[in-house]
Amino acid sequence: MNPHRWTAIIVVVFFLIGYVVYLPAAFLLESILTAPDYLISVSANQNQVILGVLGELTNAAAVAGIAILLFPIFKKRSEVLALWYVVFRALEAVVFIVADVNALSLITLSQEYVAAGAPDASYFQAAGTLALAQRYWVTDVMNPVFFVLSALVFYYLLYQTELLPRFISIWGFIAVALLIIGNVLGVSFGIIGLIFFLPIMLNEIFLAIWLIVKGFNPSAIAS
Repeated sequence: MNPHRWTAIIVVVFFLIGYVVYLPAAFLLESILTAPDYLISVSANQNQVILGVLGELTNAAAVAGIAILLFPIFKKRSEVLALWYVVFRALEAVVFIVADVNALSLITLSQEYVAAGAPDASYFQAAGTLALAQRYWVTDVMNPVFFVLSALVFYYLLYQTELLPRFISIWGFIAVALLIIGNVLGVSFGIIGLIFFLPIMLNEIFLAIWLIVKGFNPSAIAS
């Protein structure tokens, strides 16, 4: 098997980590961190929080790994854009790390809250609110920004290099546009949210299937 075929397969694995590992981990974390009594539930579900954090960190590594693997191929078209793609994906990974540090800090805060018995709740609530606010700003605000920027560069380079059929890139551009609109409107996942978020998910899944079955266009790599 040629090196580029292996690259395609590993990229697929990293893409799938986002769905198989990250989504369940993020759901698990959010279900605990958004509970009304999260100052108690975080301590009671410490292992689940740590498991969720590990899942998110695994996704952070996969996000950076995709860009690193594709850099040698993309740079043949544009080294500057290929480098920017690595930078945006690296920043996306850093955002995940910052968010997970906040989640882990809530474990300590929750343990102290429970150990205090009848504490001054306002102090702990203020500290917890601050940690959750920081996590919100990095995951719900900064992360979408870096994801969108990296996706735009990614689909542009795919379109220019023709490593994959161009309709996949065009589909990607449309999906990213819908994602931007959904985030600007503040649409959350739900029936309406599917209109804005499902296209990018389906695009990445289809892209992964294409890479598994056919890989990159060998003539595009050769040229």
